[in-house]
Amino acid sequence: MLLLIAALACGPALADGLDRTPLEAVTADGQPVRLFPNGRWEYVDQAKAAAAQKVAADYPENQTRPVESQGIVFGGIGRYVMPGDKDYNRGSLNPKLR
Repeated sequence: MLLLIAALACGPALADGLDRTPLEAVTADGQPVRLFPNGRWEYVDQAKAAAAQKVAADYPENQTRPVESQGIVFGGIGRYVMPGDKDYNRGSLNPKLR
């Protein structure tokens, strides 16, 4: 049991020593790309990378809530409150909690 606990405690320390530099690779049609350790990839050519990012931004799964916003939407009900809105960071409407 103690060995298992020690092995689990040392796991993150061993992961810190991993090489996280991207690998250079070539696609099946000969396009040079960079492969990142987290599974992401991008074109080496900056013009193609920018065009691919523009196309990827149109996919619904990539249109997430902006980091600086507040609020949540469930099934289209609710809203995001952006900085500068009068309701941004207003706190609770419950008078007992003000």
